[in-house]
Amino acid sequence: MLNALWVGFFLVAFLIAFFKLVFLGDASAFAALVKALFDSSKTAFEIALGLTGVMALWLGVMKVGERAGMLDVLTRGLAPLFRRLFPDVPPNHPALGAMTMNMGANMLGLDNAATPLGIKAMQELQKLNPSTDTASDAQILFLVINTASVTLLPVTIFTFRAQLGAADPTDVFVPLLITTYVGTLTGILVTSLFQRLHLWNRVTMAYLGGATALIGGLVAYFSSLDAAEMTRQSAILSNVVLSGIIVAFLLMAVWRRVSAYDAFVEGAKEGFHTAITIIPYLVAMLVAIGVFRASGALDLLMNGVRGVVLSLGLDARWVDALPTALLKPFSGSGARAMMIDTMQAHGADSFAGRLASMVQGSTETTFYVLAVYFGAVNIRRVRHAVACGLIADVAGILVAIGMAYLFFGKAP
Repeated sequence: MLNALWVGFFLVAFLIAFFKLVFLGDASAFAALVKALFDSSKTAFEIALGLTGVMALWLGVMKVGERAGMLDVLTRGLAPLFRRLFPDVPPNHPALGAMTMNMGANMLGLDNAATPLGIKAMQELQKLNPSTDTASDAQILFLVINTASVTLLPVTIFTFRAQLGAADPTDVFVPLLITTYVGTLTGILVTSLFQRLHLWNRVTMAYLGGATALIGGLVAYFSSLDAAEMTRQSAILSNVVLSGIIVAFLLMAVWRRVSAYDAFVEGAKEGFHTAITIIPYLVAMLVAIGVFRASGALDLLMNGVRGVVLSLGLDARWVDALPTALLKPFSGSGARAMMIDTMQAHGADSFAGRLASMVQGSTETTFYVLAVYFGAVNIRRVRHAVACGLIADVAGILVAIGMAYLFFGKAP
């Protein structure tokens, strides 16, 4: 999919430039494409290089939390809920432990730990699967929760926003948290309908009802504020919560007698390596999107959608973030590059820039997760997994748009 998408960007750009040259007499069409090639590759390298410091910082903090045992705390906290969501999995089965650890790693943004744990969980669930080539109910629900991916610390989003000049890179934290929670809740509810899963028990309702009440309270409170006060208070809350998480990690490290400094340095080294590793991927995708935009294809597509939206009498500011939303289920790197392109074109603190950040951070790449997790256990018949995953994605995107208008839709 990613290969077809990448090649398609270049082919469409070439065809449009050729049309402009031959039929419109635009001699600068191909010059614009070539300029975009060089400019985009330079920009990709500069962005990746600038990421090293911030990436090292946050992955260092994550390593402190991991060493201090925060993953174990989250795992123990989620275990009672998972026993109810997966009734077909016997109590104390290794699959439950692997699933809860995977969810805990996802919530902390520990991608390197989350994927191996997710594959391990899927393998353990496969041992309980009566049909080896068909996804079981437990495997489908686990995958949908992964694709929705509640994330407490969207480190990558903060990092890119900081590098691209956001005045307060974490100001999207509260609306993003609301968005990713609603997407995950939607995925659970839709899948439970397909599977006739009974959620009406005290434990499940305590978890889901409590979290929903908290998120609903946040939305209601911020909805009652004017634009200026909403912006101010959401920024304060975001920064207090994130600072509090860092302090909690450090205090836990002290309590567990873990060397926070050594853990931070180890994580920072991984952050440096990660920033360098993504350079080829950023160059590949930003160059492809650069020529696609330079040819006029992206503007043509967005203007068409914008025209339809305006003809319906609706606000069309969200349309500029639509490419990120469209690519997200198919390609994580493609959606990331579109997010970067949107922030470069409109500004990191623009409505579109913030919305693209929220969309990118609110869900996982559905088809990638499906291919990796089901591929690891040779599942060929996925049943309702794709439908439930995509419904959760759409819910996340719609809520992201709503939260963007609520938090950033009116100028202070």
